[in-house]
Amino acid sequence: MARRQSINIPTYAHNNPIPAASRIGNFVATGLISGRDPQTGKLPETLAAQCENMFGHVKAIVEAAGGTTDDILKLNVQMRDSSQRAAVNEFWVKMFPDENARPARQTSQADLGGGSLIQCDFLAVIG
Repeated sequence: MARRQSINIPTYAHNNPIPAASRIGNFVATGLISGRDPQTGKLPETLAAQCENMFGHVKAIVEAAGGTTDDILKLNVQMRDSSQRAAVNEFWVKMFPDENARPARQTSQADLGGGSLIQCDFLAVIG
């Protein structure tokens, strides 16, 4: 059995031959996770809808790796307009309600293409 395990979920896949995440031992790292609709694969027009989808993908990916959102150590967020963090914070607080047990987060502004308003990646430690 390979030391590294690819993590894939049916509702989120990359166009290239890249898994949603990769796991070695207790560590899980993802590639970029966008806010694509899990049913259609299209990007919604609003930031709120993309945030909702993105955080849904985060949850589904960490669970597919055998963990929970409590196992996420750090989340990196890239936004087209980082001044709109309030939209991210709404879903952030829903996913991580305990202010004493939230993962680290870094938010940066980036030139995102194809209608993407937000994307992220995360590192989790499971078990």
